Amino acid sequence: MQLFEKNNTLSGRHVKTDQSTWDQVPDDFLLRCPKCQRVIFRDQLDEYMTCPSCDYGSRISAKKRLEWLVDDYEEWDVGISPADPLHFPGYEQTIAKGEKHSGLKESVWTGIADFGGQKAALGIMDPTFIMGSLGQATGEKITRMFERAIAGKLPVVLFTASGGARMQEGIFSLMQMAKVSNAVAQLKKAGLAYIVVLTDPTTGGVTASFASEGDYTFAEPRAMAAFAGRRVIEQTIHEKLAKDAQDAETVMRHGFIDAIVSRQEEKATISWFLKNGGRYESGN
Repeated sequence: MQLFEKNNTLSGRHVKTDQSTWDQVPDDFLLRCPKCQRVIFRDQLDEYMTCPSCDYGSRISAKKRLEWLVDDYEEWDVGISPADPLHFPGYEQTIAKGEKHSGLKESVWTGIADFGGQKAALGIMDPTFIMGSLGQATGEKITRMFERAIAGKLPVVLFTASGGARMQEGIFSLMQMAKVSNAVAQLKKAGLAYIVVLTDPTTGGVTASFASEGDYTFAEPRAMAAFAGRRVIEQTIHEKLAKDAQDAETVMRHGFIDAIVSRQEEKATISWFLKNGGRYESGN
């Protein structure tokens, strides 16, 4: 972070920084919250990686979330990885970069997990893998998770984070919306609960399908929950959107989200709902 621009002045005098000293400061020493714009020290962030001012949860990997979300877990379908059906230029390199950043072979982690003694099938979409985009293998892993949940009579908890369909896979990506939605329908037909937690960002085809089909829909504070991006909407309607138009709190006020749940409360909240069979009683 540069403290002063070149030629900046203070009291009429040029202000210069000692570049050799500043070079010793780590790049991530100071961070700026993208929601409230507060500048915070990196060591102010705890394991939940939330802003101490507005409680916005920064984008984290699925494996990082697992560290504090559940008591125990077992991963499923580890070997499923993306294909390149369109031979899209540079796609293999993009996949390799996603694997390096996330530690996963695809943009979603799936498995069985223990929430305070309550078992559930768990899916966590990973924004560090090509922004959690929805590809063939993503849809396959999520669909298999639902099928295993039905076979084992387990409820499903899915954390969504996605920039939408993966353009490198074209129509094969879009087909996953219907595929996973069908799996959701089969879960409900079996009488099993489906809990969705929207994290930042949940957009595009994921929002238009299985992220909006939960029996209970929660969201993290200030998470972006939308279909199209701000620029696309503004260019279409020729108007400026309100600054908070796509924040989870605004979406909840319009009836699409049941509750805003901070990361610190997610484990206990999900455990309660699973223990009570997904039933919600006023006052609890």
